[in-house]
Amino acid sequence: MLHVHSQGSPSPDKEIQTYFSQTRTFKNENKLDFALESLNKAAVIAEQNEDEKSLIDSYHKFALVYLELDKTETTIFYWDRAKVLLDAIAYPYGSAMHKYIEAILLFRKDQNFQAIYMLNDAKQLNNDRNLLNNILLAEADIYLNIEKYDSATKNYNSLVVNNDIYEKDYLATKAYLGLARLYTKTENWEESIKNATSALSLARSNRFFKEIFEANEALGVAYERVEKYNLSLLHNRNLLQIRDSVFTIEKIKTEAKTADKIQFDFMNEEIRRQDEKIEELNESANRSEITAILTSAFLTIISLLAVSLYRNNQIKLKTNDLLQTKNKELQNARDEAVQAMEAKTNFLSTVSHELRTPLYAVTGLTHLLLEENPSENQKEHLKSLKFSGDYLLNFINDILQINKIDADKLEPLNIDINLKKILTEVIDSLQQSAKENNTKIVLDYDDTIPSHLMSDPLKLSQIFMNLIGNALKFTKEGEVTVIAKLMKKEEEDVTLYFEVKDNGIGISKEKQKNIFDSFEQGSIQINREYGGTGLGLTIVKSLLGLFGSKIQLESEFGKGSSFFFELDLKSKDSIVDDIPFEITEKEYDLTGLHVLVVEDNKINQVITKKMLTKKEITCDIASNGMDAVDLANENKYDGILMDIHMPGISGEEATIRIRKFDKETPIIALTAISLDDSLESFYAAGCNDVVTKPFKPEVFYQKIGENILGRKVKNEAS
Repeated sequence: MLHVHSQGSPSPDKEIQTYFSQTRTFKNENKLDFALESLNKAAVIAEQNEDEKSLIDSYHKFALVYLELDKTETTIFYWDRAKVLLDAIAYPYGSAMHKYIEAILLFRKDQNFQAIYMLNDAKQLNNDRNLLNNILLAEADIYLNIEKYDSATKNYNSLVVNNDIYEKDYLATKAYLGLARLYTKTENWEESIKNATSALSLARSNRFFKEIFEANEALGVAYERVEKYNLSLLHNRNLLQIRDSVFTIEKIKTEAKTADKIQFDFMNEEIRRQDEKIEELNESANRSEITAILTSAFLTIISLLAVSLYRNNQIKLKTNDLLQTKNKELQNARDEAVQAMEAKTNFLSTVSHELRTPLYAVTGLTHLLLEENPSENQKEHLKSLKFSGDYLLNFINDILQINKIDADKLEPLNIDINLKKILTEVIDSLQQSAKENNTKIVLDYDDTIPSHLMSDPLKLSQIFMNLIGNALKFTKEGEVTVIAKLMKKEEEDVTLYFEVKDNGIGISKEKQKNIFDSFEQGSIQINREYGGTGLGLTIVKSLLGLFGSKIQLESEFGKGSSFFFELDLKSKDSIVDDIPFEITEKEYDLTGLHVLVVEDNKINQVITKKMLTKKEITCDIASNGMDAVDLANENKYDGILMDIHMPGISGEEATIRIRKFDKETPIIALTAISLDDSLESFYAAGCNDVVTKPFKPEVFYQKIGENILGRKVKNEAS
């Protein structure tokens, strides 16, 4: 059913989302009566437009607000209403939210393990970032309740640095409060004070009134335990003021009145619907006599048709049997295909990871040998070896990238970006390749494009790196033009047009239809002459698919090619651009540093130690995670270089254990990242930075300088 709206008025969907956004804000600010009123408006629009998914979302949000009001029965009422609608349609996000609310209800009844089980089910149904963050918070609260402090700490820490586009500060505030409660339980009063203070600061700046109360409450208790009675008294006085201003009898009465009115109106509407159904049934009863007469007349005709229908049914039964057989065959084929895909994913992930370890030895030893004044003949061979190592590493990275996309392990971020800066940095990084082919790169950038857009900077960089790099590869003594233009802008919705065109060798018509397939480069001759894996355009196509966009191609053999696409983004016009455009890399003097190297591979130990010695850095070496924890506890290091994948306890677990007694020493994760690795989990464990193996020496040294010397300078300044 289509609904037409007058020009200039918002669509029902946008109106509903606006009311949902208001509900979220009011709920987080503990203005529950306003939250219910906004939510009621959204539900009315959803019902008028027969928008079942938005109505399900409305019922779920009602349930969550009534939970805040401690009206469990009303919560369950709306939760049940959502279930009735969910049974009739396929709505993964709605099903995930339904299980999330059920988990909260179970947790409130102290059924902790059933709640965790339900949250795991919810995570499998949908990957909405905001919902996953709230699930992470709920898990942390449950872990805290059952005294699984390590798991709770990990979840809370990951939420402290979350990038949620809707509730970033609210989730961080709740995480700090969770940590404060955790450290209160474990009687670590200094950490409790530190986290409660952070929570109070965030809550005050965002007017999270309930959380302001909880933070003051935590600080009052903690300061009393460390015998800072003046500060304890200050926060206890704050509690009294907050009780008087926020948790007033008048406010509670208003919230209860609004909640009861909305529920009463909903019940009345249900009664009205039931009355209409009864009236319809009464009318049909008056017609029953006429119906009986007509029925007897039709019986004769029906009996004549019965024989024919019987024969048709026999044919249908045979057809259904055949269809069921075919459906089972299709189901089996699908299951086999899924198993094959999982096997391929796991195989490629394992191979990609395992290849990185010997590659680290190849690239590391090559770098060291090149710096030891080799003869000209040796230098030529070493440069060839370095080129081969870099080529193989890029190939592995490309396979891993496609594998992640195929396995749905990637989803685009939605954070503030500077598009012109991204394009400029990509072009600058490819200038050396352009010089080698005597080719010029031109950027045609539309200055009317908003300076602040919301997207994923890394994935956009990968798209343009592949497109521009591909154009440079097939263009000698020519020109590659990168075009970015504003197509349209409506409020915060922006549509941009991008094009990368060259005057290189072009692509024949028959090859264009397969050019985006894996390992396709047009011909064997092209592959031999120009090299490459043939995966670049496949990655571009897959990455654009994550943004809901599609790459298109126009090309004429011998005259050049043009790759173009459109992207729908959100703009943030309210953000003031006060950040300098260029970021300059610093040169660090690393002489005299003493670090701990945690690495189980003997060859890698030797290489890493030699690379450190080149910069006059001394080191101790731990061959496993347990040794690393012991050495870190017994000695003072300027930094720790932590391998992640090791036998025994992993580098991630070792980091968590070290952070229990050492909060300050910088820890840099060195890892051959696999498909299942999560950078967020490394940071949540306590790592300050991550370097992927095999790494470029200059990146390795830069990271050491930033995280060790850079932190020292900041600490001294503060």
